[in-house]
Amino acid sequence: MRIIAFIFLYLIMNSESDFIKTVFGLKLKQLRQKKNWSLQDLAVKTGLSKSYLNEIENGKKYPKHDKIIQLSESLGCTFDELVSTKLDKSLAPFNEILQSDFFKEVPLDLFGISKNNLISIISDAPKKVTAFINALIEISQNYNLGKERFYFAVLRSFQELYDNYFPEIEEKATEFIRENGLDIRKDLRSSVLESILTEKFNYSIRSEDFEKFGTLDNLRSLFIPEQKLLLLNRKLEKDQRTFILAKEIGFNVLELKIRPNTYSWLDFGSFEEILNNFYASYFAGALLTPKEQTIGKTTEFLLQHTWEPKSFEELIESFTDSPETFYYRLTNLLSSELGIKDLFYLCLVKKKGSDKIQILKELHLNHQQAPHANATNEHYCRRWIAVKNLHHLKENETLTDAQISHYKDQGVSYLVISTSQKNPFSDGSNRSYCLGILLNTQTIKKIGFIKSPTLKTINVGVTCESCSIPDCEVRQAPPVRLEKEHFNLSMKNAVEKIRKQLIVDS
Repeated sequence: MRIIAFIFLYLIMNSESDFIKTVFGLKLKQLRQKKNWSLQDLAVKTGLSKSYLNEIENGKKYPKHDKIIQLSESLGCTFDELVSTKLDKSLAPFNEILQSDFFKEVPLDLFGISKNNLISIISDAPKKVTAFINALIEISQNYNLGKERFYFAVLRSFQELYDNYFPEIEEKATEFIRENGLDIRKDLRSSVLESILTEKFNYSIRSEDFEKFGTLDNLRSLFIPEQKLLLLNRKLEKDQRTFILAKEIGFNVLELKIRPNTYSWLDFGSFEEILNNFYASYFAGALLTPKEQTIGKTTEFLLQHTWEPKSFEELIESFTDSPETFYYRLTNLLSSELGIKDLFYLCLVKKKGSDKIQILKELHLNHQQAPHANATNEHYCRRWIAVKNLHHLKENETLTDAQISHYKDQGVSYLVISTSQKNPFSDGSNRSYCLGILLNTQTIKKIGFIKSPTLKTINVGVTCESCSIPDCEVRQAPPVRLEKEHFNLSMKNAVEKIRKQLIVDS
């Protein structure tokens, strides 16, 4: 599947009729512009109103038979040429895109994008836009971007657009807690949530030994909708079981019918499945770590004057046994409730017997923060606290620490807190979760331990290949990308020096 940046999702069509109207509008506008006619010129020549023609060109209306005859005669083309869905060379790439099921699945309204306005951009400069799309296609092919990665990138952009905070779901979770008289305590959650699913939503729930099915050994859960049967892997730890039950409640409370039936992902049929899975997961996080309590205890922690890893671990443990759940929950609330706008969340993984570090999940709020995933197999900075934790992690241990990471090349610093632990549902891999808060005048006032002597400031880069730190003791690769940039810059400076010298001599 060819992948194109989500801005071109304007071409989503809900039916064959939409496709025909869009193609007709594009062709009409193209033919008009080839004659250098304005909409008013075409209105005069056809006797049709300017506003009506504008709606046709924007794909809102499809003219009747007699109106198409008037248009074809005025434009000097045949009736068949005008109604044909075949596009000429300059618009040909759009034919494949318009009819692709892939581009019918992502709802543009998530981003507040008007399909008609973007169609107008295409028809105003079809050759330039087509060239741009072709460039995106080539980039996607070179970097082997698949449908799955593209969908998750769209979802991530959607989350970042709304600061990963969705008040309607927060309210639904709060209302559900109130209506069901839930006492949100860790020791009671799993059994209480299971009772709600069976009694209120008519679920059947049972533990299953997935190992006997071979490849399903690492599957956490399987939902069989025909029987409302939820199978849970016997290997699940308590917090994992609780989260899955809370997410199932989320699917029902939010009335999300289109959904994945396995956890973790095996496959998905549409973007809507991914979006609804996110909504249900968000509900689960809001249910298990209620907003008011989380804000209150997190504020108390941030006001402490000394950084103590144990204090942060106790904060997590007061809500959940899953650091991942708590770290991610903070991305919902720090920006919306505590005014900490610039932050990032990363989930890193290190497989058993390998030194390679991968970024499994990432989220950037307010703008693209300094540390980010890299798809070209470059080496992430070993000075990151999350990476150091992964290398120092011992068997069956949870390791929490923090540092101030200073990115010299970008001129920014972050408070980065990280917790690492063994991932029980993998072949010996370890995961590290980290939250980074951009340090500026606003955030420094909100963090009492920012000058704690137990909090070190470390110069870091993003990847070794792009890092300018000299004599780095943990460097995994030479700074080849940086060296290339410096070489190109020196070439430019030399050219400019020659140019200036020649101007002076003349």
